[in-house]
Amino acid sequence: MESEGSVAVNPEPAATPQDAPSQVAQATTEPMPPATGFHTLGLSTETLAAVERAGYTVPTPVQAGLIPRALAGIDLLGQARTGTGKTAAFVLPILEQMAKEHRGGGPRALILVPTRELAVQVRDEFEKLAFGSRVHCVAVYGGKPIKNQIDKLARHPAVVVGTPGRVLDHMSRGTICFDAIEIVTLDEADRMLDIGFRPDIEKILRRCPDSRQTLLLSATVPPPVAKLATRYMRDPEILDFSTNELAVETIEQAYFTVDPTRKFDLLERLLEREQPRQVIVFCRTKRGTDKIFERLSRRSRHANNVACIHGDLSQNIRDRVMRQFRDGTVKILVATDVVGRGIDVSSVSHIINYDIPEFCDDYVHRVGRTGRMGRDGMAFTFVAPEEGPQLTRIEMRIERLLKRDELPGFEAFDRRPKPGPLTTRIGLEPAVPVEGDAALQPEEPKRPPAAALLGKGRSPKRYRRGL
Repeated sequence: MESEGSVAVNPEPAATPQDAPSQVAQATTEPMPPATGFHTLGLSTETLAAVERAGYTVPTPVQAGLIPRALAGIDLLGQARTGTGKTAAFVLPILEQMAKEHRGGGPRALILVPTRELAVQVRDEFEKLAFGSRVHCVAVYGGKPIKNQIDKLARHPAVVVGTPGRVLDHMSRGTICFDAIEIVTLDEADRMLDIGFRPDIEKILRRCPDSRQTLLLSATVPPPVAKLATRYMRDPEILDFSTNELAVETIEQAYFTVDPTRKFDLLERLLEREQPRQVIVFCRTKRGTDKIFERLSRRSRHANNVACIHGDLSQNIRDRVMRQFRDGTVKILVATDVVGRGIDVSSVSHIINYDIPEFCDDYVHRVGRTGRMGRDGMAFTFVAPEEGPQLTRIEMRIERLLKRDELPGFEAFDRRPKPGPLTTRIGLEPAVPVEGDAALQPEEPKRPPAAALLGKGRSPKRYRRGL
């Protein structure tokens, strides 16, 4: 990771594919010297006072690099993962812009985000950093009564943050007008495109004035993101704050080989061993999330500090759970990937992938919930015997080998013989295998050599892993 306050300006970001549109302007600015404080970034006295009150002392590399260029009115495409302080990096320039003379009615700044939880987080960051000013921010998103949002928009807030679908809904109702928009921010742009928001985003951007400034923040810059920048930004500078490793060095990552029937027992034993400050347990499905939550809730030692969150819960419940998790009332949060991105809870010390994620990027963003702002973190992944290839693909994606972990005395595999279809049908007892039966002795994962898996100068080959 870059040193504190430094800026990595990469004219060809590593995550930008070779076939990305070439019209996206290349960054030409020289790396800035390390910033020793926010007072070096060109912020006003009032904003600096709010920053100090919020407890921010030294700008992160993302803040040190993005804030001065944004204050200069330049369109920026910033590549940075979550947990690097990027929310404040775009909130502060917007607040500086809002301090200037108002030129018309309607909101002057618009921030689009992929999830309801992130919309609430960005709004809260505005309220914290806008302390002492008259800048008002309203969050609009689905799952909440639209009438209340219409009433808030009628008070002419300077800043609106919301999900594309709900913003488009307000636009079609005529309850929001973009004629006075001066700056638009697309946060977690790759995630918004992944979940199908591209048509909504384009409709919104076409209604905003051409003279606006546009900031686009994204963990990766795949071709759809580059194409969006090409079409709707004016000669954007590319600022690359990504690290060489997608999972930062402060996060220790390991995996357990475990039979699916033993995963919950492993979870309990792991929680007992680690004693996490706060932990997120990721499951692949909503039903699985509910089941793990219910089983943990029945355990007396977890009954009062566990909660779950997924897309089928009402927005009021989701808001309450996230509020309790942020204030530390909830220690164990069982979740689907609805919180895999954009949720900044700095006290999360552990991540447990109860179900190995389907996509490699989901692993990166799950693990990114810990190790926030340079803190140490732990991430564990439960891997069933048939999921070895998925684990290998994750290792290839993050260019790092996960170490195998074990709990002394814990039986990771069910040693009881399983009845076959024939014996079950005719009522016979299954044969008891002899000691040392190969079918009941899972072998060590056959890991390809690190040099071959992560070798430089050529594309890594695909390997199958036997567990």
